[in-house]
Amino acid sequence: MRQILYISVSTAPAGKADLAAILEQSRHNNAIDGVTGLLWSDGTHFMQVIEGPATSVEATFGRIILDSRHRDVETLHDRPIEARGFGSWSMILKRAGDPVDVYDAKMRRLLSNASDGISERFRRLIATSAADARD
Repeated sequence: MRQILYISVSTAPAGKADLAAILEQSRHNNAIDGVTGLLWSDGTHFMQVIEGPATSVEATFGRIILDSRHRDVETLHDRPIEARGFGSWSMILKRAGDPVDVYDAKMRRLLSNASDGISERFRRLIATSAADARD
């Protein structure tokens, strides 16, 4: 199996990315391909980890790179794995007004089986986005 973690920037105007459509399409494609992972977005940035059979992950990442809904795709890691860190496909989005403690608890649950490196990268991006929102 293979796991890829990447970050990118939305091409939609700030906060206007159609996350519902992205989630629906991702769930459909990933179920067919046996790919699992976690997609996080604040509407401006995306961070995603995908994992599964190497050929499926390669094909999925190929589609991701060509997707015009984002740019500046940067691979943070690409490695073979023995076992999945994410048993199901998930997406998380914190909306204005969402209680921070509920959001943090959900993220901790979704990242509970992830490697320390992946968990740390997601937490740093989330903290950075939260700081940007306060500015």
